[in-house]
Amino acid sequence: MHEYELQQLRTSDLIRRADHERLVREAARARRAARHAANTDTAEHESHSRRFRRPRFARTA
Repeated sequence: MHEYELQQLRTSDLIRRADHERLVREAARARRAARHAANTDTAEHESHSRRFRRPRFARTA
C-alpha cells in the first residue's frame, strides 16, 4: 500500500507541474500576441515608406 500512495503522489505532482507549464506557455503566447497586435498598427504606416531596414546588397571591400 505504501508504494501505491507514493505513486499517487508522484502522479499528482507531475500533473500539477504539467498544468503550471501549460499556463506559463499560454501566458507567453498571449504576451507575444499582444505585442504583435500592438506592432501591426505601426507596421502598417511604415510599410509604405521607401526606407529599407537593411541595405539590399552587402558592402564591397
